Amino acid sequence: MSRLVRTDKVRYPLIEAVGSARDLGRQHGEQARVRIRTFLGFLCESLKLDEAEIERRARRFRPLFERHCSHLVPEIEGLSEGAGISLDLAFAAQLRGELAMVSEAACTTFVVGPRGTANGEMLIGQTSDMPAEMREFGYVLHLKPKDRPELIMWTFGGQLGYHGLNEFGVAHFANALGGGPAWKFGLSHYPLKRMLLEQQSIAGVRALMSHYPVCSNGNYVVSDGLGSFMDVELTTSGPQFIEDEGAGFLAHANHYLCSAYACEDNFRVSLPDSFARQARIKQLIAAEFGSLTVEKMQRILADHDGYPTGICRHPHEGHSDPILPNSGRTVAAIVAEPHRGKFHIASGNACENPFVEFELDRCPAKKS
Repeated sequence: MSRLVRTDKVRYPLIEAVGSARDLGRQHGEQARVRIRTFLGFLCESLKLDEAEIERRARRFRPLFERHCSHLVPEIEGLSEGAGISLDLAFAAQLRGELAMVSEAACTTFVVGPRGTANGEMLIGQTSDMPAEMREFGYVLHLKPKDRPELIMWTFGGQLGYHGLNEFGVAHFANALGGGPAWKFGLSHYPLKRMLLEQQSIAGVRALMSHYPVCSNGNYVVSDGLGSFMDVELTTSGPQFIEDEGAGFLAHANHYLCSAYACEDNFRVSLPDSFARQARIKQLIAAEFGSLTVEKMQRILADHDGYPTGICRHPHEGHSDPILPNSGRTVAAIVAEPHRGKFHIASGNACENPFVEFELDRCPAKKS
């Protein structure tokens, strides 16, 4: 069972499921039924599409699920049964804004290698900046598949894949990118985010990302239990892998860093505050490099430099952007310890809410 500390504090609910793919989906759907249904209602409202149109659009993507991630289809079928929704709506939950070719998320991600921490173990995580309503649909999902790695993630509304870590120390966190190659028909990032948590090393992550057909662009920070880490700007034209170049850490906001797409045309359509957040989180990590701890990273994720659009983001009356409206805010702040299988998450802004710890049953530290 997951170990949850400080249960008297504000926290995201925990959902646990175990067994075959269909069992996982059914248990997930039963426990998250209300949050799944309300999320789908929000999706219809935000995309300005009725339920029938959402279902129709989702059906167009189903052959891609069968071709590229067929092992997730029984889990989606189980989710449909457990939540009491149509199969098409269960697929729609895995597609989100891609149903209308839109993205609504900002986020600031980081990964710190062993040289940068006080205990010599990796730290990785992010702030997740989204429309404020997303907090109502979120929860921590702890899965123990019958034939795949145990994993913990923060997710919402029935999505089978989002930010998290697995028993092999593979962890990933992600954020949106402004501009870059055009949208094209393909799969959303969410099935990929689940399949990343089925890998055992960075090598497996690289191989998966090299052939997975995304329909939009996004950035990932990734680590594994072997002490390796990297950043990937994954686009519809393929991945751009970014190394730390000896710095010992990586951080990313919402503009491109790779040489192929880091240009004025893309910067003009990036979230304006992305550049300041990028510089700030790098500055804060560098200042504590070599002595970073979970608690120090939690404080960094609560940083208000540039308020209200700093690392810890708050609603404001200023610039509203297609990537994230001015009503958007940090709905989750996460620091993960891949080697120890620990996942620390604040429900909402880290400046206002405590971090709560969840833990895997199996992880590299427990296997050694």
